[in-house]
Amino acid sequence: MKRLLLYRFFGLFFLVLFYCSCSSDLDYEQSKNLQLEPTYVANLLYFDIPAHEFVTNGIETPQFIDRSTIDVFNNSFFVNNLTKVDLDFEITNTITRAYVLDVKLYNATGVQLDVISIAVPAYYGALNKVVQKEVFQGIRLTTLKNTTRIDMNIRMASGAPLTETSSGSIKMRSGITAYFVLQ
Repeated sequence: MKRLLLYRFFGLFFLVLFYCSCSSDLDYEQSKNLQLEPTYVANLLYFDIPAHEFVTNGIETPQFIDRSTIDVFNNSFFVNNLTKVDLDFEITNTITRAYVLDVKLYNATGVQLDVISIAVPAYYGALNKVVQKEVFQGIRLTTLKNTTRIDMNIRMASGAPLTETSSGSIKMRSGITAYFVLQ
């Protein structure tokens, strides 16, 4: 009997406690001011070119060109919500020649819109890594949004001749960080 009375007492106590608890009205109008700012990070391009690939039939080939078609900016989501882009480049050279990496941006009619040039010194036995960040905001971001093709051109500077048995390589890793604002 005591036990039943005790259960009733606690039941009544919790009922009164929950009945008298605080509550407030929800303001659904706050959701109209909601602004999300997601960030997207991705790898852009990677290459590893051994020194001997700069030599064809005993003759140096002073440059390599890689062409990539970019159609992501044709999407209205990117055009309307993209606010900033960071392009990150990391180049490691273990070849005894200096290089220049040119990243050229073209529009749909083939007009060059921008160029990013990165000088890479020759390797002399120590760590030889070049890191560069390119930020696209404002007018420069508009240029990037009009880009439909990217050419990467590696130009070799003058120096000791390379042969088909030359050692080393030039490695490049690049990434993109895209910043969006969604309302």
